[in-house]
Amino acid sequence: MLELQNVSVAYDQVPALRDISFSVEAGEIVALIGANGAGKSTTLKAIQGVVKTNTGRIYWESGEITNIAPYRVVSMGISHCPEGRQVFPAMTVDENLKLGAIVLTDTKKKRDLLEYVYGIFPRLAERKLQLAGSLSGGEQQMLAIGRALMANPRLLMLDEPSMGLAPKLVEIIFDMIQSINAQGISILLVEQNASIALETAARAYVMENGSINLSGLASDLLHDPHVQKAYLGV
Repeated sequence: MLELQNVSVAYDQVPALRDISFSVEAGEIVALIGANGAGKSTTLKAIQGVVKTNTGRIYWESGEITNIAPYRVVSMGISHCPEGRQVFPAMTVDENLKLGAIVLTDTKKKRDLLEYVYGIFPRLAERKLQLAGSLSGGEQQMLAIGRALMANPRLLMLDEPSMGLAPKLVEIIFDMIQSINAQGISILLVEQNASIALETAARAYVMENGSINLSGLASDLLHDPHVQKAYLGV
């Protein structure tokens, strides 16, 4: 479904990604775990076309999408929920969600998606006329995910969805992520909370210093001595 082949990215000639290769298959949840600065967010931005690759190729379904414009990537079925939520604080919940569907032209589809998002996140439905900036952190994260879903993606990329949330809210968000995946949407999950990422994903890749150093079944990586020592505090 999604495949990266030997992708490298540099910022002002400083390497951020070093020859990484990985894939996401239809219906999967795949996690990228690693410390701050490992290159996880840059990987999502490269897929989205927000940053340009220096070398390598990115393939989506039947064609190559390396370095194409971000709006085209969204229209092809890849949606990105960015780190830090980045909701529009002076706009209502409803307005934020409708902005997520800007690439769609089918009015009925937009209405159906809005109903779908409010069904997944009833708390947003209760607050649809409330300004996004007045929401709690957990509600803003729901809004950011909902806005990404409004583009009708087949692959949803989530960047640090647990950031800044209390443990109980993290559980709620990850339950919702699994529910979204159960609807047939593939998930590429970037997450510093390695424990919950590996418990949620089917497969995972461990990134260090811009490279992929380990990969495999998430259940196997949970018991890998290096992963346990470096990321799980075991």
